[in-house]
This record gives sequence, structure tokens and C-alpha cells, in this order.
Amino acid sequence: MEIDIQAASGLLWNAWHDGRVIDALPDELRPRSRSEGYAVQASFADRSAASPAGWKIAATSGAGQRHINVDGPLAGRILAGRVHSDGACLSMRGNRMRVAEPEFVFRVGRPLPPRDKPYGRDEVVKVVDGFNLGIEFPDSRYLDFVTVGEAQLIADNACAHEFVLGPEVLGSWKGIDLAAHRVRAMVTGSARAYEREGEGANVLGDPYVALTWLVNELSSLRITLMPDQFVTTGTCMTPLGVEPGDEVTVDYGAFGCMTCRFEA
Repeated sequence: MEIDIQAASGLLWNAWHDGRVIDALPDELRPRSRSEGYAVQASFADRSAASPAGWKIAATSGAGQRHINVDGPLAGRILAGRVHSDGACLSMRGNRMRVAEPEFVFRVGRPLPPRDKPYGRDEVVKVVDGFNLGIEFPDSRYLDFVTVGEAQLIADNACAHEFVLGPEVLGSWKGIDLAAHRVRAMVTGSARAYEREGEGANVLGDPYVALTWLVNELSSLRITLMPDQFVTTGTCMTPLGVEPGDEVTVDYGAFGCMTCRFEA
């Protein structure tokens, strides 16, 4: 039985913009496969006034996959209206996940169109010509997102919500081992403060491996990764719990720092 893609995406879209959650998609609207989930996601994104500003990858670590009960990564669209600048002050209205995820962000220098042969890591790395810092603030439109399964999570745009695009990294960053690169994050609020560290290896073993996975996932969906879109490759540390009034500062070492905060 084919599902009503438009009805499924409309239900999720309205829940997102109303700041509410649903238990799950109704049985007659529920995707049963990754491909059906991506079809709902594509229609979901078509409701936005602009093309996706970028792409995200969810569940790029074994711990993350176990947490949401999936067998591998999931791709999602970062909508243009949900992208903020370094130093932004965000609202936490309707966000129940309440986590911040420091990430490595890439742009490619030429389109990578769909093809039958998978793209290789070295092939993808050669066309990367932009590198930014980023912090994702995911969320889900499901009441219990850890039990709904990967098809419904893909339909829910792989838990995309808000994204802060940090500064572009200038100077000589090509050739640096991003898997070994350490990142430190600090969360400060009115009643608490804590720090956490991570590294690029937490992202499928290497952020470039994650980028290559995304390129091939889009290729399998007959989608071209375009140079005007960024790819944020997944959290390089255990997600940081955040609350209203908190400020998040992420120190990427030689690559620079970025911050954002939340309305009290």
C-alpha cells in the first residue's frame, strides 16, 4: 500500500511549526522503508520557501545509533530559514531534545551528481574547497523519537531543527588530520557550568568519511550535492545538554571558536 506522501509531510511540518509533537505517523501515512522516509522528507522540505541551505548527518557514532535504535547514519536537509550566524541568540521554544552538537562543516567546489559507481573518500576530499565550524541543535517531532524507527526519523528530516553556521576556516587546513583534531566545548548558565571534549574520529571515524557517506546517500536518491550547499557531518562529542539562558562556546583549537546562546 502506497502512503500519502503529502499528508505525511504536512503532519510533520505543521507539528514542527506549531511546536508540538505526535506519537508517530498514523499507520496509513507511516513510511515502511528508507526510500519512503526520504520521499516524505523531500516533500517536507518542499514546503520551505527556499532550497536547502545544507545537509546534515544524524547518528554518525555507534552510541548515537544505539540511542535512536538505527543501524546507520541518516541524512537530513538544513532549511535556509533555520540557519543562524555565529553568536546568535536562539529560542528554545518547542525544543525538547535540548542538546548542542559541535560539528565540522564542508562545502564542495563543484557539483557531485548521482552516478552508479560510489564516490571514494579521496575523490570527495579533492573537491572540498570550503571548511566551516558549526553547532547543530536537533529536535524531533515525535514524542518518543528513540522508538519510531529509521524510516520515520528520516521522514522527520533526520531530527533537523536549528543550525548555527560558524566562521569559515581560513589559512592552511587541507592535509590536517581531522580525525585526530580535538574540540572543546563549554556550557555556561546562571546556575551551572561544564566542559566536554571530543574529536573528529567520533564522526564515522573521520569527518571526511561522513562527508563521503552523505555524497553517496544523495547519489542513491538521485540528488546532486551542489557547491552552494554545506554539509555538516555530525557531532564530534557526546551532545551537550543545554537549557534556556545557557551560552555555548566551542573551541576548535587552531581553527577558531564560535558561540551561541539561548533566551532565558
